[in-house]
Amino acid sequence: MRFFAAARAAVGVSSMSVPVSSTSVPGGAVTLGSALGAVVAADPARWESLQERCSYLVDGVTTRDRSASLVGVELVDVMPPFAGG
Repeated sequence: MRFFAAARAAVGVSSMSVPVSSTSVPGGAVTLGSALGAVVAADPARWESLQERCSYLVDGVTTRDRSASLVGVELVDVMPPFAGG
């Protein structure tokens, strides 16, 4: 998972591996939401509030659907809103 701009500031790193197995998620579903919930952030309150405003690239495909499956996904980019583009 890669973090950009304000997301990077809230999490405290530019990227991390977020191992989410189907056995560690209630109901066995590996979703974008479960992966985001597994992130240990430097500023948890800021990270929590920021997630609702972010866009996500899941293997290059834009989504805001936190129930999107991550089965077989290699990379998630977390992109908060930012001025100028």
